[in-house]
Amino acid sequence: MKINPVVFLLCAFSFPATWAQTPAKTVKAVASPVKPLAKPAAREEPASPESLEIAQRVHVGSMPCEWGATVHLSSDPASPGYFHVSGKGFRYRMKSVATTTGAIRLEDQKAGAVWLQLANKSMLMNQKNGRRVADECAHPDQVAFAKDMVNNPPPALFDTTGMGR
Repeated sequence: MKINPVVFLLCAFSFPATWAQTPAKTVKAVASPVKPLAKPAAREEPASPESLEIAQRVHVGSMPCEWGATVHLSSDPASPGYFHVSGKGFRYRMKSVATTTGAIRLEDQKAGAVWLQLANKSMLMNQKNGRRVADECAHPDQVAFAKDMVNNPPPALFDTTGMGR
């Protein structure tokens, strides 16, 4: 078997024998001020009395939604008026917010998520992505209300039977 002299020389000189015998050098650590990677979390503001009243009406627990999704809603015992909303692929910390319509609204302003609770259903929306994350979510109380709406529908917004028609 013939050995190519060029390959032999490259292999022989690519790893000097003195490297294996040289002890590892220690590197002296230089003290430098440690800078935080991110700003510390700002203290959250306590919920207003109006938000606390709204929080008492929020349905908590696991709620089945459209297309087999499930949303889990739980109140934060350490911070009244705040809730944890989670499901497959999302987790939000939301605060109850007053609305003019009477709907219950929870918001995570940082993530852009909104939970809307109506009398017959709830939905989770992501305003940053502009889409609904979960829809037709229903607590047992909301299911009962929806069934009652079928049997006793609310009055129509526009009465087409009156006014001479």
